[in-house]
Amino acid sequence: MTAVRQEPDPPADDLAVRFRAGDEAALREAYDRYGRAVLHLATSMLANGSDAEDATQATFVAAWLGRDTYDPAKGSLIGWLLGIGRRKVIDRIRASARETRVVGTVRQLPAPAPTGPDPDRVVDRLVIADELARLPDDQRQMLELAFYDDLTHQQIATVTGVPLGTVKSHIRRGMASLKRRWEVDGAAPGPRPAGLSGTR
Repeated sequence: MTAVRQEPDPPADDLAVRFRAGDEAALREAYDRYGRAVLHLATSMLANGSDAEDATQATFVAAWLGRDTYDPAKGSLIGWLLGIGRRKVIDRIRASARETRVVGTVRQLPAPAPTGPDPDRVVDRLVIADELARLPDDQRQMLELAFYDDLTHQQIATVTGVPLGTVKSHIRRGMASLKRRWEVDGAAPGPRPAGLSGTR
C-alpha cells in the first residue's frame, strides 16, 4: 500500500513574515484577523466608542509604518499589535485628560480684554501651517507631534511605532525644508516663531 504524500502545513508565522516584509495583502489579512481583538482591547479601556475605533486604526497605521521593528522570532504578531494598541489607548487617555485640563483652565481665566489679535502672530501661524502642509506626510506628522503636541523624539517613536533614527531623520529634513522656504519666501518680516527654532 502506497503512503499518501502530504504537503507540509504552512508555517504558523507566515502572516507575520509577510506583514514585516511589506506585503499589503498581509496588512489586510492582519486587520481582518486581529482587528476585532485590538478593538476589544481599546473598547475595554476607553468609554467612547469613537475613541476606541480611532485607537484601533492608529494601532494598525503605526504597526504598518514601524513593521521593520517587528521580529516574528521574538513574539506573535497579535501580541505585538496589542502592545501597540495599549500604547495608543494610553495616548488617547492622556490626550483626553490634557484636553479636559486645558478646557478647565481656560474656563477659569478672566475674560480677555476686547483687543484684536496680534496681526504678526496670526500671519506667522498661518504661514507655518501652510508650510507644514507642503511637506511630505511623514515629515509633517513628525513635526506636528514635536511642535504642537510637544513630544520628544523618543515619544514620537513610541507613539507612531517608527524607529527613533527615522523620526530624527524626518524631523531634520522637515526642518531643513521649512528653513529653506522661510528664507527664500521671506515668509514674515519678523523673527521666526520660537516653536520652530529647533528640535529635541
